[in-house]
Order: sequence, then C-alpha cells, then structure tokens
Amino acid sequence: MNPYVLADSWLQQLLAEDVPYGDLTSFALELATHAGRMQFSARYDMVLCGSEEARRLGELQGLTAVDAFRPSGSRLLAGEPILTLAGPADALHRVWKTAQTMMEYLSGVATGTANLLAAARSGNPQIALACTRKNFPGTKAAAMKAILCGGALPHRLGLSETLLLFAEHRQFLGSETPEQTVVRLRLQCPERKLVVEVSSRAEAEIWAQAGVDVLQLEKLPPAEVAAVVQMSQRYPQRPVVAVAGGVSFANAEAYAATGAQVLVSSAPYQAPPKDVQVTFVTS
Repeated sequence: MNPYVLADSWLQQLLAEDVPYGDLTSFALELATHAGRMQFSARYDMVLCGSEEARRLGELQGLTAVDAFRPSGSRLLAGEPILTLAGPADALHRVWKTAQTMMEYLSGVATGTANLLAAARSGNPQIALACTRKNFPGTKAAAMKAILCGGALPHRLGLSETLLLFAEHRQFLGSETPEQTVVRLRLQCPERKLVVEVSSRAEAEIWAQAGVDVLQLEKLPPAEVAAVVQMSQRYPQRPVVAVAGGVSFANAEAYAATGAQVLVSSAPYQAPPKDVQVTFVTS
C-alpha cells in the first residue's frame, strides 16, 4: 500500500544536503568511468516505507532500477530484497546513504505504527489509530506517508482545517457556556466535526451534553476512559471517544479495550529505524 510518492523537490533537497558540490572521493577516484549495481534489502523484519523515493533518487542521478522492487507498505522478512539501482559508480555513491537512511527512518515509523495498531487491536479489533502532528518539524509529508503505510491515519494534518478545542482556547472565552461555544462553532464551520479535549470525566460529560462530535480524553487512565464511554452512550448523538496523551505500545491494548473508538498517539514517530542493508556489485 503506497499512499503517495514524495515530491522531487523534497528529494533534491535531501541530495543537496548530503552532496552539495559533488562527491569528492568518487571524483578523485574517477569512479564515473566504472559501472555497478547497488542492492537494498531488509536486514530485519519490517514494514517498508520510502522505496519509491529511493528509486526516484537514483533516477534523478541517472541510475536505473533493475530486478525486484517492493513498494512502500510491503511487509518484509529479514533478507528480502527491496530495490536494485544500476549505473555509474559515482552516481551510486551519491545516492547511497541518502536513500538508505531515508528508508530506514521511514520504515521505522511505518513498522512502529503497525506494531502499535496490532497491540491496540488485541484489545479491540475495530479500534482506529490516528497519529498526531507532533512529527519532527519539516518532515510532515514523509511522516504522514510512513504512518499511512503502517495502517494509521493522520489525526490532524494541521490547524487550518480542523476544529479541536483545547482548554488553552477555552480560557479566552470568558463567561461563554459550552452550549454557546458549540452553537458558535457550528454556525462558523457547519461542515466540520467539532472535537474538544478534556482532562476529566466531569468535563467530558459537560461537553457531551453540549453536543460535540468527538471527546478527546487527555491522559485519563483506562478505567476513567471506560466510564466516559459508558456515559457517552446515553446521548442520542453519541460522541466519538478518542484517547490521547501517552498512548504507547505498553498501554494500547488496555486503552482499546475500554470501548473508545480511536487512539491518538505520537509514539510511532519515536520508533527506532529499521536497518536496510546495502550491497555493491561491480559490472
């Protein structure tokens, strides 16, 4: 499952960071007069991400993809091939580390996402996993591709199109009641879901009564989440219950078992990279 391919401009920027004025070692050794192949393979089991971009990095440097190719989203066993690039040896060296490292980090996030989702679905096979916008700044497009490959969806792509009402917003609303706030936001943005973040069962009930679409529970323990889920069922327009704040590999199953419909997490962004092995072959 490859959701999309990252833009050439982003890939060219990666190359420019690593090879701004050519590869001095390859130039000094006159490697442009030699040809070879560079084979990428999974060193360990992984959910692959970034193989299309690795292939395109090679194409931007005059290389050709040959032999087997595995798309992003593939579940690979250790030793399985990913991609082989062929062409001038100096171009192989220019692309080598950028392509390898990019796939390692993106595959780490994709694999971490898949593992977190699997843990959650041990508690509830129907649970959805959404990943926050707390990716490392400047990497959003790549991070979103990785979590999609792992089976999650973005929680928020940004502030421009989502209504998520935090306590930090509410402190500026003065004497406005929750019901008044909901009415105001629905008039302003009638086509948007209204999400409110709360940090207690009591707050959750106040906003459920006000008619929000989603209750985002911040750092509530599983027992409290289960109580909010039960409370939410009393309302004709039952709000979706999402668990946020500290959702991890260790507690995902317990949170999913509460009956919440969504887990919201940043944990996949901190998953360790998955090693990609690179082998050179001379032609």
